[in-house]
Amino acid sequence: MSDVNITIKDREGQTHKIVAPTDMAMNIMEVVRSYELAPEGTIGVCGGIAMCASCQCYIHSEHLIPEKGDEEEAMLSEAFNVKENSRLGCQISITEELEGLYLELAPEEL
Repeated sequence: MSDVNITIKDREGQTHKIVAPTDMAMNIMEVVRSYELAPEGTIGVCGGIAMCASCQCYIHSEHLIPEKGDEEEAMLSEAFNVKENSRLGCQISITEELEGLYLELAPEEL
């Protein structure tokens, strides 16, 4: 399998069913940007190095996602709108295990 189906609820509440490649070393933040599911300049501000939390999302499905690393934990501890299921999209690689993932983009931090 080289593609997975992911459902993403954007910041306006619209749901998008997208297909994400597993063979391009992409992460959730990059997929959101490539599908233009958030306005330019509002997601992935730091370039995907876990330094801004602009790609924070809420994981609503029961997928096994690798545990948060120290940088992600530190960033989420300082971010707004953090929930129990919060993750940084830049830290979640697109893999076959994400087939059927459902997530929601966290509100933009102001």
